[in-house]
Amino acid sequence: MIRKPLRPLASILRARDAGENPDVIERENIRQRHEEMRDKGRARAEGRLFIMSILFLGAFITVGARMGIVSYSEAVEPRANYSANRIVAQRADIVDRKGRILATNLETHSLYAQPQHMIDKERVAKELVDIFPDLEEERLVKDFTGKRKFLWIKKKISPEQKQAVHDIGDPGLQFGAREMRLYPNGRLAAHILGGASFGKEDVHAAEVIGVAGVEKQFDEALRDPANGGKALTLSLDLTVQAATERVLYGGMKLMNAKGAAAVLMDVHTGEIISLVSLPDFDPNDRPRPPTKGHASDSPLFNRAVQGLYELGSTFKIFTAAQAMELGLANPATLIKTAGPLRWGKFKIRDFHNYGPQLTLTKVIVKSSNIGTARMAQLIGAVRQQGFLRDLGFFEPTPVELVEARGAQPLLPKNWSELSTMTISYGHGLSASPLHLAAGYAAIANGGKRVLPTLLKRNAAQDGPRIMTEDSAAAARRMLRLVVTEGTASFGDVPGYAVGGKTGTADKPKENGGGYYEDKVIATFASMFPAHDPKYVLIVSLDEPVETSGPKPRRTAGWTAVPVAAEMITRVAPLLGLRPDIEPGLLADITLTSN
Repeated sequence: MIRKPLRPLASILRARDAGENPDVIERENIRQRHEEMRDKGRARAEGRLFIMSILFLGAFITVGARMGIVSYSEAVEPRANYSANRIVAQRADIVDRKGRILATNLETHSLYAQPQHMIDKERVAKELVDIFPDLEEERLVKDFTGKRKFLWIKKKISPEQKQAVHDIGDPGLQFGAREMRLYPNGRLAAHILGGASFGKEDVHAAEVIGVAGVEKQFDEALRDPANGGKALTLSLDLTVQAATERVLYGGMKLMNAKGAAAVLMDVHTGEIISLVSLPDFDPNDRPRPPTKGHASDSPLFNRAVQGLYELGSTFKIFTAAQAMELGLANPATLIKTAGPLRWGKFKIRDFHNYGPQLTLTKVIVKSSNIGTARMAQLIGAVRQQGFLRDLGFFEPTPVELVEARGAQPLLPKNWSELSTMTISYGHGLSASPLHLAAGYAAIANGGKRVLPTLLKRNAAQDGPRIMTEDSAAAARRMLRLVVTEGTASFGDVPGYAVGGKTGTADKPKENGGGYYEDKVIATFASMFPAHDPKYVLIVSLDEPVETSGPKPRRTAGWTAVPVAAEMITRVAPLLGLRPDIEPGLLADITLTSN
């Protein structure tokens, strides 16, 4: 930078020649220089002030906006982020069709130990055992005095247990906040809900994941934050489920059965209103899967979905319906029932001698194996297979349970004429009670296939037509006569017209070596009201024995039917069905005219 001199030589010389004082020039230059310096300083200061004003204004706006946001947000306790990969523990609720809670989350705590920070390890071990009796004091002392620097003690503890541990007062005991899955209804709908457990976890949080049932089937959706915590609505009715479970449990005990299953399904929408398998379990404390023995011996086994059984005479109505659909017979067609029916070295017999012939209706009402087998011979193996395939007996049910995927019906390797005959009355093909419910729903709703579902629906399914409405209606009338005149007489419920078919099948041995002589699967497949069915109910008992008479009775008419009747009596009013009251005769009253 070049500065202007205070006493420029040229100006001084001119001033001397003009007789002026040269000092005036110097003073003037000093004044101008000071004014320039003052102007530059003022401009610099004004610029700094402007920048500071902008910064202060921005800070004020930011703080004000933040204060406004905080004032309108929900107050929460601040939490430190301890992990780079944050674990999302939130999981949506599961509710029944009326919005009642089936599964939800509960805030709880975990308990862990850092032995290096403990003051009195032996005392801590002793007091922890007093709080948690399932712990072993000797094992705790060994862990606390060893080389371990971290030790899980309990993944879930109650508030009371937390306070008791807190009162121990040892700095080596620490708590971690987390959420756990809670099933407030205990065992209710256990096999449907399945259960949940912890996935990824650290001391500050744990991921809740489904391990079975709908919890596992819809695991991603229940954990997806994008769903905004929207509850999963099932087709179940909590009150109907409770009533069904109570009646089935009582019936299982009364009939001395090893296990039991029940399925209640809407015949138009396919909604499963109730599904029960006994014995059951508490999903809040889900037992471990068995490591030995038969799968069905475990309470985790879902007999209604996973259980594949020969369902006996309940299949006979499918044979009759197909025969009518093909025009091979009508309800009044006479069918030879003289027996035994021979096929090679095999003989097919009836439980009683029903004479030389019966109408197709009587074949169903009396439950004639011979009559049904003769109709199956006319139908043939190919057409029989096609009909049963259309009803869903060739594949697992598409119900929203992970366990259903493995329930592939057991079909004969060689579908011979003998297989056609035995399958017509429910032997030689094994399926689940849920398969049977879907098959009966097609008859009940007028001939259309419905797929069973555990999700609430608002409209009827428009499935493919399997039989005409006339064939379905004729089959329903036969099923009603089975209750009023046939093998299911104990299933007649006053006020509710019930139609159904009994089925008693010998139970196969686990090793595949034939059948037990004194063990059966007793099943009653029913629909109500029979004149305009709304629901299908399947009740199945494993190894029942009714002992009120002089001889033990195992047939479905004596075991499964009374249980189903009591169940319909309980649940029909809960489903909003009004009883049909028939007026009786008025005693001692004479009608007169004026």
